[in-house]
Amino acid sequence: PSAAPTSSSALLTISGGGGGGGGGGVGFRGLRKPPLRIVVTGGAGFVGATLVDKLKCARNSVIVVDNFFTGRKENVAHHLRNPRFELIRHDVVEPILLEVDQIYHLACPASPVHYKHNPIKTIKTNVMGTLNMLGLSKRIGARFLLTSTSEVYGDPLEHPQKETYWGNVNPIGVRSCYDEGKRTAETLTMDYHRGADVEVRIARIFNTYGPRMCIDDGRVVSNFVAQALRRQPMTVYGDGKQTRSFQYVSDLVDGLVALMEGDHIGPFNLGNPGEFTMLELAKVVKETIDPSATIEFRPNTADDPHMRKPDITKAKQLLNWEPKISLREGLPLMVTDFRQRVLSEQS
Repeated sequence: PSAAPTSSSALLTISGGGGGGGGGGVGFRGLRKPPLRIVVTGGAGFVGATLVDKLKCARNSVIVVDNFFTGRKENVAHHLRNPRFELIRHDVVEPILLEVDQIYHLACPASPVHYKHNPIKTIKTNVMGTLNMLGLSKRIGARFLLTSTSEVYGDPLEHPQKETYWGNVNPIGVRSCYDEGKRTAETLTMDYHRGADVEVRIARIFNTYGPRMCIDDGRVVSNFVAQALRRQPMTVYGDGKQTRSFQYVSDLVDGLVALMEGDHIGPFNLGNPGEFTMLELAKVVKETIDPSATIEFRPNTADDPHMRKPDITKAKQLLNWEPKISLREGLPLMVTDFRQRVLSEQS
């Protein structure tokens, strides 16, 4: 923080007995809330980078910790000359010592292509990485936010899903390194809160899309957009009747910040309650990019949830948060970013 002003006219005033708010005492005028030191693990991913952009706009000092397995340095390169920004190449599976006020723990591969590539590493990131960051929070007294996932609900038997639903998850399936890993991360987070009095927050994130996503990460929106731009058939798995909800990344980031700054532990569903089948999504992508694009059906993947839709009543009531950007508004913004990157691939 910058040095306090030395002028006697400054910010300190002594109030007399008749001032508003009660009797005599020391009051302060004009003092801004001091900036925070914030760490964002996984901050070079597309959600993390969007979060960093928002936090930097608020005068905070931000440290990004990322091992660049799925994150890209290009996502945060525009901050590198800022003295209040630091970028550390580090894997959260190993401990790290920092002095910060808040920890946004995003580090973990989040797409099936990436987390199935090395499932043991994925669950180590969810368990050991979360333990390390919770231990850091305990030692330095930082507030901790875990980004969990709608995958904790598995292939749900309740629709839409409320935070009170316990889920229907296959504990030994090909997706369990991520699904059960995040469930364990939530357990650890709540145990540190109950047992060590750590201030914690839990966000259960539903399908999110936007600029800076990995182009070939296997998630449905990025798949369809990249395939349509490359003039390849859009691949729909199964019969295409599976449903998902899609939120634009800036809406999610607003929700994460509202949760961190609020007084409620969580968990909170953060997602757009609008619902699309895979076929409906493919048609929206076609309309946005290329009406002549074709659709190709393939066998479904194992343990793919049949339906996914958040009940966000809790977030609306307690965080005063809900998504603002519709799929038809947000998708063109993502397409612009992907088009530039696909063209650079081909040049």
